[in-house]
Amino acid sequence: MRPSKPDSESARAALSHEAMLSFDSMEGVYESPVVMRRTETAPVATARPWIERGLIPLVVALAYGVHYLPFAPFQVDSAHGLRRPLSAAILAILIGILVHGRGWVTPAVQEDCRRLVKRLMPALIVLTGAGLNLARFGEIGATAFFITAACIVFAFGLSMVFGRLCGAQPKMSMLIGAGTAICGTSAIVATAPVIRAEDDDVAISAGAVNLLGLALMIAFPLAGALLQLSQEQFGVWAGTSIQAVPQVVTSAFAFGEDAGSLATLVKLVRVTLLAPFLILLAVVYADKRSDYRVRPSKMIPSFLWGFLLLAVLTTVQLFPTLHFQLAAWAPAAVREFRVSLSSVLVDAGNVLLTVVMAAMGMEASVRSMLSAGRPALLTGLLACLALAGFSLLLIKLTL
Repeated sequence: MRPSKPDSESARAALSHEAMLSFDSMEGVYESPVVMRRTETAPVATARPWIERGLIPLVVALAYGVHYLPFAPFQVDSAHGLRRPLSAAILAILIGILVHGRGWVTPAVQEDCRRLVKRLMPALIVLTGAGLNLARFGEIGATAFFITAACIVFAFGLSMVFGRLCGAQPKMSMLIGAGTAICGTSAIVATAPVIRAEDDDVAISAGAVNLLGLALMIAFPLAGALLQLSQEQFGVWAGTSIQAVPQVVTSAFAFGEDAGSLATLVKLVRVTLLAPFLILLAVVYADKRSDYRVRPSKMIPSFLWGFLLLAVLTTVQLFPTLHFQLAAWAPAAVREFRVSLSSVLVDAGNVLLTVVMAAMGMEASVRSMLSAGRPALLTGLLACLALAGFSLLLIKLTL
């Protein structure tokens, strides 16, 4: 049985098991693959003043405002153009946690946050598929693909081991493993409903993984120079070891243009492997729930099929590009332009991710994060260092 968190012991003691299950904000994201009897309870009426309900869009707007600040570390100038290492999603969860800590989040707002996460999560995961081109599997070469796949398996498995040694909760260890192994926050958010993780676990894991990713982004170019890595070697190393796509791009292009191009491609293939990873995890995790009767048709969440469908449509280039031509009186600069539908879906997914992260941050318990943050951070640190070392070893042996 999973041990209770320090700040929730009294609440758990006062509520039944069925009642506690109903508070999991990830519940209901997809139809449960298990059959279990649940007691229906009438919804509790709560007052929701409009100013309170405006906190979530306010946090999202503030996150985007900070994200687009025109100076370092929010904007980094390089020979390859402007880069923004701090994503709006990460800023949103940090601002949300700060808002919660200031006491501005009422129980009504927390309930809104839970419902928002539950409703937006499936759409967010589906839209992620619009940015995945499965054809990239064959573009990086067999050796680089082998290193990428091996690193994913290694990082996820070792995160579970380190989590146990460091005292992290099992589900939190799985989220940290997914974020470290594949693509940071996106992998954490996509994995959470599959394993029925709690919002606090998601918030803590995302914070730890992205904090460590920023450290790796800064340290990798210096380490690559000290290790005298070639452009090809560094590109594969950064692409298989650093968590988030912007962090990989920033770090690799700082080392060199060839390294940046290869690292970006390797990282995108690594992100593409999120789909088979989630399907395998859904099947394995359902098998572990032996105390319930499993429905095979529901072992794989329905939103994963939507995720795969958009990835396939992107791969075969079935998304249209919309051509707009405005009236003659419109300014010449905007009179005629094209918009890719796949890009629109990707941008919509990024906005939804920022909204979800803001809601999770506002819902997260600061006390819970303080008590569980150290094991999570230590687990993530050990997993990051082990992954970087393992990837470098494979690169030295094969490239």
